Amino acid sequence: MSIPRLRDYQGPALLSYGFRPFFLFGSIYAAATILIWLPLFEGEFQLPTAFIPRDWHVHEMLFGYVAAVIGGFLLTAVPNWTGRLPLQGMPLATLVSIWIAGRIAVCLSDRIGWAAACAIDALFLLLLAAAAAREIVAGRKWGNLPVVGIVTLLAISNVAFHLESHFHGFADYSTRFAIAIVIVLISLIGGRIVPSFTRNWLARQRPGRLPVPFGRFDSIAVAAGLVALLAWVAAPQSPITGIALVTAGCLHAIRLARWVGYRTTADRLVLILHLAYAFVPFGYLLAGLAAFGVLPSGAGIHAWTGGAIGSMTLAVMTRATLGHTGRGLKASIGTQAIYAAIIAAALLRVCASVATEHMHGLLAAAAIGWVAAFLGFALLYGRALCTPRLA
Repeated sequence: MSIPRLRDYQGPALLSYGFRPFFLFGSIYAAATILIWLPLFEGEFQLPTAFIPRDWHVHEMLFGYVAAVIGGFLLTAVPNWTGRLPLQGMPLATLVSIWIAGRIAVCLSDRIGWAAACAIDALFLLLLAAAAAREIVAGRKWGNLPVVGIVTLLAISNVAFHLESHFHGFADYSTRFAIAIVIVLISLIGGRIVPSFTRNWLARQRPGRLPVPFGRFDSIAVAAGLVALLAWVAAPQSPITGIALVTAGCLHAIRLARWVGYRTTADRLVLILHLAYAFVPFGYLLAGLAAFGVLPSGAGIHAWTGGAIGSMTLAVMTRATLGHTGRGLKASIGTQAIYAAIIAAALLRVCASVATEHMHGLLAAAAIGWVAAFLGFALLYGRALCTPRLA
């Protein structure tokens, strides 16, 4: 979609649109968090956080990095949906500062207290949901309100994460709940943009078979996935959960096949969307096998987090940045390299969960791929994000 008319804005280009600061700072933070996590995991140093090391890593990936990308996406999409002016300048800077304050508060939560850290950290997603809801209601685009509901649920799961970690020592249910929310979001948003961008490109470049439009089958696949995820949150080791997960995985795999991704190999910006979505059914299938005791639970979790979430957010950030800064929708060699890095990182991380005898080497390799992907994004796209839109 084209960017709607902007008010006469004279400030820094970085604060002229929501995707700019959140994509830039979010990508840098995604890389920095992993650089900190590895030595933290090895016990080489400690952070003054109230979370155990694993929970700090999980929390900052889900409620730090992913929340930033969702913020950048929503603050860019909502003006397109409503035709209203975007958040800019000081209001946007304030929201970014609140996100940064949350990262600092979580890191120092052992010093300032878990309750204070929770209050500071929870504020960002709550304000983001409120800002999006206000614009959608003002623009009378009622059909987009479910996205606000999903962000609100993510905000609630953030608070639950702090509570569960404090009172039980670790956050398992809230971790699964947050992952489930993001996977549902990818199923909904990805289910719209992947076939849409594929259809647009194929119609121009390769007449022939086109993606099947959203229909009853898509609704069934999304609903089956939602039921399976709820079962997984409540009872991840139950055989009934395993059946639901495998069923959902098969339905989402069929859904992906209906989008004819095999015809998009010539356009890497489109192909990466299909590869990213492929981790959704892959995660369902691996989590289903874990429910039957065939695989460790981490295999499915990291297929969803490192694979579906990591690669889909990177795919959306690159495409949105190119389009909304006036650059051509073409994947450069550098962009293709960071796509390869994130796919490799995700697969290596899944392998590390399964081949535990090689865990340390595989974890290090996965970390290198992840850091290369997101620092690579910051280096390749930082200038575009910090400078005015090309004419």
